[in-house]
Amino acid sequence: MIPLQAVVSPPRKQKGRYYWAFSIKVSPRWGDEQVRAARSLRRVCSAPDDLDARTDMSLASLFSGMALANAALGAVHGFAAAIGGVFPAPHGAICAALLAPVIRTNIEALQQRLPQSESLERYREVARLLTGKSGAKATEGVNWVRELCSDLKIPRLAAYGITRADVSTICEKAAAASSMKGNPIVLTSEELQSTLIDAL
Repeated sequence: MIPLQAVVSPPRKQKGRYYWAFSIKVSPRWGDEQVRAARSLRRVCSAPDDLDARTDMSLASLFSGMALANAALGAVHGFAAAIGGVFPAPHGAICAALLAPVIRTNIEALQQRLPQSESLERYREVARLLTGKSGAKATEGVNWVRELCSDLKIPRLAAYGITRADVSTICEKAAAASSMKGNPIVLTSEELQSTLIDAL
């Protein structure tokens, strides 16, 4: 799935270049191109011989790697680390199931506690790129990702044996994961639990 955390992590600008925490110089256009290309994911799954769609996905893969190498991960991977070592779930499937819930929680937390955050504006831009709508709100990006996961039949985390009884332990481990340091905002215990329950 799209590593949106790398796209929305707040950069620091210096002398016309962007610097992310933990990173070298990087252009935010990498993330934009990756998101734009990823709109072909639905098409490539339904028509694997579509060369244009496959080219888009190759570009999405390239830009994703470049963005992740130069930014940080975030809550999706924080959860994936806590889940992957205990439950028989593929890493990519865990990340896909968590992506929309994490984006939702991050947007809500940013709106409540950091409404002027550059990350919140990046979520809006991601929504505009994904939906193709110039006036898209950040939450429309969440809906786009949810619909994509539904169309691609991404299993919810409950399919791997995760239950509400596991939520507290997983969230405790996820909060301590190094990937969480790259999240655009520090999430509370309640927000982490709400996010994980949303993905079950």
